[in-house]
Amino acid sequence: MKKLLNTLYITSENSYLSLDGENVVVFDDKKEIGRIPLHNLEGIVSFGYRGTSPALMGACADRNISLCYLTPQGKFLARVSGKIKGNVVLREQQFASRRDEQVSLGIAKNCILGKVYNGRWVLERTIRDHALQVDAEQIRTASKFLKNSLEQIRNCQSKEQLRGYEGEAASVYFGVFDQMILQQKKDFAFHGRNKRPPADSVNALLSFVYTLLTNTITSALETVGLDPYMGYLHTDRPGRASLSLDLIEELRAILADRFVLTLINKKMVSGKNFTTRENGSVRMDDETRKRVLTEWQNKKKETIVHPYLKEKVEWGMVPYVQAMLLARYLRGDLDGYPVFLWK
Repeated sequence: MKKLLNTLYITSENSYLSLDGENVVVFDDKKEIGRIPLHNLEGIVSFGYRGTSPALMGACADRNISLCYLTPQGKFLARVSGKIKGNVVLREQQFASRRDEQVSLGIAKNCILGKVYNGRWVLERTIRDHALQVDAEQIRTASKFLKNSLEQIRNCQSKEQLRGYEGEAASVYFGVFDQMILQQKKDFAFHGRNKRPPADSVNALLSFVYTLLTNTITSALETVGLDPYMGYLHTDRPGRASLSLDLIEELRAILADRFVLTLINKKMVSGKNFTTRENGSVRMDDETRKRVLTEWQNKKKETIVHPYLKEKVEWGMVPYVQAMLLARYLRGDLDGYPVFLWK
């Protein structure tokens, strides 16, 4: 269990939650592992199937404490709410901020600033750790371009400009992505980002992991009461989680891309497990998909210090923290949306 920003996260799938007086009590296989006063909480998020006592559900409803359930893998299942529909007010604020051009542009800019900043950090980390295995000068040139892009993004005056700067930065970043593949170069050659459908093994891995991360972000947004289909930068389309696609930008390079590079460079995946179909798309087999899912779950359990909260959190909790921070900004509790900037 972990308490962040007045939200209690129950990450053990075997945990059961009950009420004792004015306290939430958490049990793991009938053993009490913790208790927290209800008056300290705004929400409870449970990653498990064991459930919650009716008494606790009623107490949360009476106090307008959000109670959300997700699968152990992070897929959103349901939210329990009482008479006060706090998320209705939050969504009204979300819709209003979307209509405000300056606020909307500000949030979109922060997301792309995070994307470019973290992408540059990945490049700089590669130069630092593998200078003798890569073309350091080429990567350094790309890093310098991304650094210059940050200032352009900060000063841009429209979303059209922002999309242009983001596209240029992404092209430069992926232009040196192949340099960061240090092992299995024959089986995992990368010549540029493509997705519908992925035309090589690296793109197949990237697309799969991006999907996993997008699903996690969608669940995080649902958990805090935001509409994941109402974005600021990505345009609205039926069935498209536009806000999830906005928030994934800041986490792509630092979480998803580095994870894919680790899979390849540590030989956790093999080129023989990918096949090319008649339409030219590349697909991984079931064995590889299961391996990637297992390693992804392990990655999410790794602990870091969140750059804004200055608290230890698991990587898997980062999307939930960012969703909470965005919700707090929209409610007026923060002066701006604190994008995730890895250091």
